[in-house]
Amino acid sequence: MLTGKQKRYLRSLAHNIDPIFQIGKAGINENMIAQIDDTLENRELIKIHVLQNNFDDKNELATALSEATNSEVVQVIGSMIVIYRESEENKEITLP
Repeated sequence: MLTGKQKRYLRSLAHNIDPIFQIGKAGINENMIAQIDDTLENRELIKIHVLQNNFDDKNELATALSEATNSEVVQVIGSMIVIYRESEENKEITLP
C-alpha cells in the first residue's frame, strides 16, 4: 500500500509521461491486461487514457486494472489513470 507521500512523488513523476494505453468502448480485456502487465514490469509507472466512448466508471476501471495486474492506483484524474508496480528486474523508481 502506498502512503500519501509516495503517491504525491509518483504523481509528480507521472506528470511528464504520455499515456501508453487507451481504454475504448470495448473496455478491458485479457490481452490488454497482459500488455499492461509487461509494460509495468519494464516501466513501473504508466498512464492510461480512458476514451470518451467508454462510459464505465473510471475509478472502477482503475480498481479492476490494479487488481488484474497486482499494481497500485496512484491517481485517477479526468480521463487519465496512473498505476504503479515495483519492477522485479528493472527497478528505477525509489519511493520516499
